[in-house]
Amino acid sequence: MNTRSSNRRRTLAAVGIALAAVMPLAACAGGSGGTGSGGEGGAGGSGGTDPDAFTVMTANENAVLEEQLTALAEGACEAENEALPLEHQKVAQADTVQKITLLASQDALPTHTIAGTALIRPDGDLGAAGLVGDLKAALEGADAWDNVLPAAASTVEQVYGGMFSMPYQYNIEGIFYNKEIFADNGIEEPQTWDELVEVAATLQDAGVTPMTTAGASGFPLTRLLGMYIFRNVGPEAMAAVRDGDAELTEPEYVAGAQALADFAAAGYFGEGFSTRDGDTSTNAFLTGQAAMTYDGTWLLSAINDPERNEIGGENIGFMPFPAVEGGEGSIDQYPANAGAPMIVAATQFGPKVTDWISCIAENYGQQALQDAGVISGFKVNGEVTDLSPNTAEIQERIEGIDETVLWFEALFDPKSNSLASTNATLLTTGQMSAEDYMVDLQASIDANR
Repeated sequence: MNTRSSNRRRTLAAVGIALAAVMPLAACAGGSGGTGSGGEGGAGGSGGTDPDAFTVMTANENAVLEEQLTALAEGACEAENEALPLEHQKVAQADTVQKITLLASQDALPTHTIAGTALIRPDGDLGAAGLVGDLKAALEGADAWDNVLPAAASTVEQVYGGMFSMPYQYNIEGIFYNKEIFADNGIEEPQTWDELVEVAATLQDAGVTPMTTAGASGFPLTRLLGMYIFRNVGPEAMAAVRDGDAELTEPEYVAGAQALADFAAAGYFGEGFSTRDGDTSTNAFLTGQAAMTYDGTWLLSAINDPERNEIGGENIGFMPFPAVEGGEGSIDQYPANAGAPMIVAATQFGPKVTDWISCIAENYGQQALQDAGVISGFKVNGEVTDLSPNTAEIQERIEGIDETVLWFEALFDPKSNSLASTNATLLTTGQMSAEDYMVDLQASIDANR
């Protein structure tokens, strides 16, 4: 997700002078309204001037968000909509960075808009210009901050360097497992990595593929590697690498690559895992061919689909990535993401916009879960009916999480991100050692700082 270096080179050549021209506007965006201001970190809170409409720009590919905000405008947020009418705009996901950078240069940002991750961080083009509203400051000032789940706040702040995005989608990651297969083999949820390896050996001896993974995609493999590192080194492991305070070549980091390589070498991913795609891997789990799969809670859509799920939702459990004995991380620190960034333009963050954002924070969790089965980073303030037990269990688990971690490549530059996935296949098929994998990746990170 970290695309700041490449995006800056590409976009600033065209609009850098214009972006600089809007810097004085950002200085006025913060104001002194008591709910945040442009200043340290380059992010403004509320205190801007309300626009004539609550314009929301979402990706073409995300129809759900537009539908749910419209439903709120016609329902729970009807008063806010009357005071500041909702208007929708669309942009292709792939064109987001170019479009938003151009609009910022023209002082024409939509009030509430999708943006590029690197753009909105404090040192990004929009963040440094003070054009990104501080949502925490605004929601605290409106006594609405409690509607944001602690887990979602933790994730957003880690990814973006502050509470700069509304968590309309929220996913945690972990290990989904087949309860029936576990029970038939006398297996309980493993609490440590060593116990997970023992479980995998037991399943393999019983003729069951222990864990399916989409090796062809690369990143499902690095998810496992990264989680071992977070459990071993601690939740700040990858931030330390980003900041130059640690290197991937240090023994406790290499141990993660070695653990993944050993797991694959033992055959615990099954035959042909390196060419297995996502759909094939999901089907292997949902048809009972594999006992486990590491995935995000976006898998719920397939789990809740009776045409795909042949083992039944009642036979599917979910557990966190296990602890590493002697490690600094905790099994309670789930990896998570909050979907595409959706910011509020600081210059438009006036009282009516704050009312809108507060109403969304209070009501979106229940609205999206009931109407679309979407788990968000907002508290569910109201009854939700006809929810699948699997979805309900994940929602309840998310509500109890206080601290999250990111994923292995979350803070990498684009080239290093790609290299991590590409070389993961070499690592897990025995064509590259754990040490060489980390040496190459660290060299890429250093070269692209």
